[in-house]
Amino acid sequence: MTKWNVVKLGEVCSISSSKRIYAREYQSEGIPFYRGKEIIQKHNGNEVSTELFITRQRYEEIKNKFDVPQKGDILLSCVGTLGVSWLVDEEEFYFKDGNLTWLRCNKKTTPQFLYLWLNSPEAQNQIDAMCIGSTQKALTIETLKKFDITLPRLEIQEKICEIINPISKKITVNRATNRNLEEQTLALFKSWFIDLDPWSGEVPSSWHEGALGEYVTIKRGGSPRPIKDFISEYGLRWLKISDVSKLNSPYVIDIKERIKESGLKKTVLLNKGSFVLSNSATPGIPKILDVDSCIHDGWLYFLDSQLSNQFLYLFFKHIRPNLVAMGNGSVFTNLKTDILKAYPIVKPDNKTLNDFDEVVLPMFKEMQRVARENQKLSSIRDTLLPKLMSGELNVADLDI
Repeated sequence: MTKWNVVKLGEVCSISSSKRIYAREYQSEGIPFYRGKEIIQKHNGNEVSTELFITRQRYEEIKNKFDVPQKGDILLSCVGTLGVSWLVDEEEFYFKDGNLTWLRCNKKTTPQFLYLWLNSPEAQNQIDAMCIGSTQKALTIETLKKFDITLPRLEIQEKICEIINPISKKITVNRATNRNLEEQTLALFKSWFIDLDPWSGEVPSSWHEGALGEYVTIKRGGSPRPIKDFISEYGLRWLKISDVSKLNSPYVIDIKERIKESGLKKTVLLNKGSFVLSNSATPGIPKILDVDSCIHDGWLYFLDSQLSNQFLYLFFKHIRPNLVAMGNGSVFTNLKTDILKAYPIVKPDNKTLNDFDEVVLPMFKEMQRVARENQKLSSIRDTLLPKLMSGELNVADLDI
């Protein structure tokens, strides 16, 4: 095993934040203004729903006086959800101070290597151990500067990146493929069942207007008790909101956390092909399970459905803004089952539903295949990365 030098993070990059932008300076168009939310979306390869902007004049003023992020810099979330990084790949934007930390490499390291390191267990474990705050966790600039980073020579850094980057790029391409496929299926759903294009905008007489609860049985999942029943390596899979909020696929392919079977007194076990919908924290997220799993009480599951998983998925994707608006709760937004059961829906006749499934099912199967491939690629990357970073796998003499 090769031993690399261990240095402080502050020795290999500058660590700073942005200049304060006040709420009164926010605009509805102009230069994008990112917070932690947008950086997390970029990290996960999702489309960014930019909500805030600043004027070009303000941006140019900051750029000329203080500098702005450039391609190859890194932004790191430092409040709330900690340690999520984005390797900057666009030219004009600004970001919120306090929410994000700005890293720029010096000559001791490359941006690609530093980005890989920030996503490695070595960095993430330090983030977990050193963040402050009992309720709202925060990662300060001074704390970051003191992080230990294992640093090989530049040529070794480059070889490590040459091994890992193709895997990461393939994952990114696959995510884009699934986004495109999902957009196509959503467009078809809207054309058929919202705009009624095949029927000249008129609801066919064979369709039935009713409440969602008439066509599907909706149940609430249960929690294992007590907390000691949670374990990390063995046992039954345990579905959490965080397992799916970062995915851009209809399918849940992998679940990290496990529980003991002794904790299943009030928990419903679900198998592959089950349709679930989040009803707390981030309500209205539809998913199709591609694993045998048990279910958290932050999820609803659907039984005896007269509607296919494909139809239900696209239906909930379409109405999700309404579901979020209908949620309640002072801390977490919850979606009551009774509200969902009463939600109005126009059910097409069975022939129309079957015809629609024949069109979209091949696209869903392809999204499932791509998601499975990404899970395998992520597992390979996450296994290789710590071994490469630590020097356990020596690439010094490898001709890449």
